[in-house]
Amino acid sequence: MKPKKWSVYITRRILDPAIPMISRECSVIVANHRGRPPTRNELLKAVRDKDAILCTLSDIIDAKVMDAAGSNLKVISSYSTGTDHIDIKEATKRGIFVTFTGDILTEATADLAFALILAISRQITQGHELVTLKRWKYGWDPHLLLGSDVHGMTIGIVGLGRIGSAVARRAKGFDMDVIYHNRHSRNIQMEEQFGAKHVDMDQLVEESDFLSLHCSLNSESYHLINESNLGRMKNDSYIINTARGQIINEAHLIKALKQRWIAGVGLDVFEKEPPSPNNPLLKMKNVVLLPHIGSATFLTRTKMAEVAAKNLLNVLNRKTAIYLANPEVNRG
Repeated sequence: MKPKKWSVYITRRILDPAIPMISRECSVIVANHRGRPPTRNELLKAVRDKDAILCTLSDIIDAKVMDAAGSNLKVISSYSTGTDHIDIKEATKRGIFVTFTGDILTEATADLAFALILAISRQITQGHELVTLKRWKYGWDPHLLLGSDVHGMTIGIVGLGRIGSAVARRAKGFDMDVIYHNRHSRNIQMEEQFGAKHVDMDQLVEESDFLSLHCSLNSESYHLINESNLGRMKNDSYIINTARGQIINEAHLIKALKQRWIAGVGLDVFEKEPPSPNNPLLKMKNVVLLPHIGSATFLTRTKMAEVAAKNLLNVLNRKTAIYLANPEVNRG
């Protein structure tokens, strides 16, 4: 049998066709930790002398990991759209390509964001529990689980990029007014096609009935939602976060919920994942909490797997990656 040219470490077992695709050209080691990501020590040991790493957003890929991999490492392919778990600057300095899965998860994540809007405003999870726990005793009740309207309300979007725009399109189907805030550039196309209105951050938090977060995580967006702007929101408004948990100061959010500065929150992401068992959010009634499943559809995760594999193989074969996070990298 012809020896395989490259050695690859995959940090989690992901959906087909990724692993079979890579295995045709590479010697592949797939972590098997019964569903959990590798520990730090396991990761540092497993990447030794690897030509490529296929990781997920649960894996912190920094200088120490790159040191452990050694000079053979050519590409870090992330099974995600975000790359904030990878030290891209360090990778670029070392001539290592960093790839990601692009906009494949846009529609699935937008669907989930809108599902959270409906779930938190119409008390869907409480209604489900009322029925399944056999606490619904008297049939129709004029006061039972009174929620908030979605139709005709104002949605404020932080980050009107691909996912934010997909949420805005769904919102227009509910005749919602769309306002948004982008830090560096306006989305003229969405303004012209859907009547989206660009406002500053202060106006966004003050006018939104639903504040939906879709910006990337960086030094500017870290704890963007904090006590200062939470205190200016309507007390019947809701926050939805399907982006990154660290965009919200979670301690400030808990305070806002306890003191009824806002009506509720729908979260698919947290500052620490999973949240600790004593996190106050877990005991609150005015929350809907999900385990980071924005892209979790069979079709989306399968497409992500295929792109992650193609990115990795393209770089190893000196071809162009489909989605490259550090185009300035120079392999020499």
